[in-house]
Amino acid sequence: MFLNCIAVGCGGFIGSVLLYLVGNAVSASSFPWATLAVNVVGSFVLAAIAALVLRGVVSDGELSLMLRVGLCGGFTTFSTFSLEVADLASRGAVLGAVGYAVLTCCLCVAAAIAGGMVTKA
Repeated sequence: MFLNCIAVGCGGFIGSVLLYLVGNAVSASSFPWATLAVNVVGSFVLAAIAALVLRGVVSDGELSLMLRVGLCGGFTTFSTFSLEVADLASRGAVLGAVGYAVLTCCLCVAAAIAGGMVTKA
């Protein structure tokens, strides 16, 4: 259990730092492009890792936890997405809020499907 916690913590550290770097690299705008990008990329990576775990390519339990729970969990951010949708709506950009929510959901699901498929190639 202790090694699992260490693995998740290490992955979370890396994922959180990557999230921070992406947020700083994407120029500020009224639309939350950075959060959209990390959530789509994270959905793709998580599905690809999960598929590799299911196929037995990644068989080490701690590595799997580090990548799936730690790295992807630290990198993606549903809470920020939710806050940004609410913020857009509260500023009167209701169409932007709905568009962002729909776009994020559709792209993240598509990325997850693609991530699972890419490991079969």
